[in-house]
Formats: sequence, C-alpha cells, structure tokens
Amino acid sequence: MNDIEKLQKIIDSSDNIVFFGGAGVSTESGIPDFRSKDGLYNQKYDYPPEQILSHTFFMRNTAEFYRYYKDKMLELDIEPNPAHKKLAELERVGKLKAIVTQNIDGLHQKAGSKIVYELHGTVHKNHCQNCSKFFDARYVKSAEAVPRCDECGGIIKPDVVLYEEGLDDKTVRKAVNAVYRADALIIAGTSLTVYPAAGMVNYFGGSSLILINRDPTPMDGKADLVFHEKVGEVLSKIKV
Repeated sequence: MNDIEKLQKIIDSSDNIVFFGGAGVSTESGIPDFRSKDGLYNQKYDYPPEQILSHTFFMRNTAEFYRYYKDKMLELDIEPNPAHKKLAELERVGKLKAIVTQNIDGLHQKAGSKIVYELHGTVHKNHCQNCSKFFDARYVKSAEAVPRCDECGGIIKPDVVLYEEGLDDKTVRKAVNAVYRADALIIAGTSLTVYPAAGMVNYFGGSSLILINRDPTPMDGKADLVFHEKVGEVLSKIKV
C-alpha cells in the first residue's frame, strides 16, 4: 500500500478530520509565501516585511504600510486551487469538520468551505479605527494612498493580525477545540515555525497525523504520514 492509498484509508475511516494549513496551501494559486527563496521575506523593499507588517509601523508610517500591503497582500482576483476545492468537498460530505488556517486570503471560503478559523485574520474585513464602519477589500485596494472612512474620515485598518498584535482569543479557542476533538489532523503548507499558531498541533490527541509540506518540518518524526510535495497535488488524488 503506497502513501496515497494509506491517506485514502485514513480519510475513508475518519468522520472528524481537521485541516491545519499555512502559506503553502495558497502558493499553487499564485500567492507567494513568506520564507522560500521567492517569498515575500526575500524581496527587496525600503524596509523588511517583518517591520512593515507590524503594528508600530502601521501606526507610524501608514502610507508606506499600505503601499506594500496593497501591492503584495491584496491579491483579490486569485482563484482557489485543487487543495481548497478538495477540502470544501470533504466538508460537504461531512468528513472535514474544520479548517484552521494561517492564511488571510479567504480562498477557503471562496472554494465553498464554511467552517474556517482564520488565526491571522482576513484581508476581506476592514474597519474604520474611528467609527468601526466595515469596508471590504476592494474598497481598500482601490483607495488612493491610505484608505479612509467615507463617513467620518478615519483611517481604515485591515482585520489582519500584524506583528506585535495578539491572536483573537475566540478564534483560537474554537481552533484548539476543533484540533483537540479531531480523529485525524492534516497539517499542510506550513513550516510549523510560526508561534503561537504552530503550537496548535500540540492539542491533537487523535489517531492519525498527516503532514504535507514541500520541505521537512520539526513535526515530521511524529507524523503517521509525511508528503514532501505540493498540497494540491496530494489532495487532488483523494477520492471523496
């Protein structure tokens, strides 16, 4: 029995699967990750991305933050790839109970997934810091320089978790509960080096742990199955 057949057997015998995903889930849709040689952290800007995407930088240099953010983070016409679509299919048939994602692109929802816990927030929700009015991502993308509220003129901030900011407690609790209750956990497209999100896997007490990542991770030795391949290529071979 090869590894794909083993994965198929796990999925067939499970009715509480949770998927934990990182940037590698969306790279096949054309969204760059952070730490690979072509990733956002290896591109040249006036400031390093870790500094630009911090709370302090947003507050002190909002125009430069948005110049980078709108150029590199707001990929609004990208479509879901086979990984997103297969996960939505697994949810529809009752196999997959939740997706926990480090991504902010909203592609899981675009593919049809309903239960998605976005640990780092989403580009699709934005609020005026003054009056809390909601704005969608296209309003932010189309704004000249710094997007401002069309009612009070306040600066709009995306609902993404910047460096120096904490994760949303309610989202974390729901994600931890889903991972804890799962009988199978699929971790994909993440180096498992970004905390506290990476620590989420420590709550898993189920029977089957599957890792899908292009490069080795610190958890490889603890997994029942390991695929060093693209996420979409592996999941697209699964029959639902």
